[in-house]
Amino acid sequence: MNAKILLFFVVASAAAQRRPYAYRAPESSEESYESTEAKYNFNWAVSDDSSSNEFGHQEARDGDDTQGSYYVQLPDGRLQTVKYFVDGDSGYVAEVSYQGEARFPDSYESFESREYRPPRPVYG
Repeated sequence: MNAKILLFFVVASAAAQRRPYAYRAPESSEESYESTEAKYNFNWAVSDDSSSNEFGHQEARDGDDTQGSYYVQLPDGRLQTVKYFVDGDSGYVAEVSYQGEARFPDSYESFESREYRPPRPVYG
């Protein structure tokens, strides 16, 4: 009986010493990392003659100064070009322009229909 009481007090004492779970902020590391200024320049383009698809992008960055442009051939035949730069607190500033005139084929049919048709059955 004395052994059971002794064991009870040992377990109770260990449980009382356990600290309750609490969130603590992570300890700061003494390591310091040097900040390097971003500096890059890239350019790529795609021109697919079979589909008349053309698009590309170029951008240059030196520290906080970022400038670039991208272009895409639209389905209506126009070339859309977006020139942009990042202006400090104003953020991303873009200028959009179009070259060419929109063309639509005479036999252009919309995939959308205004009348309801039940779906056709598909047999495996």
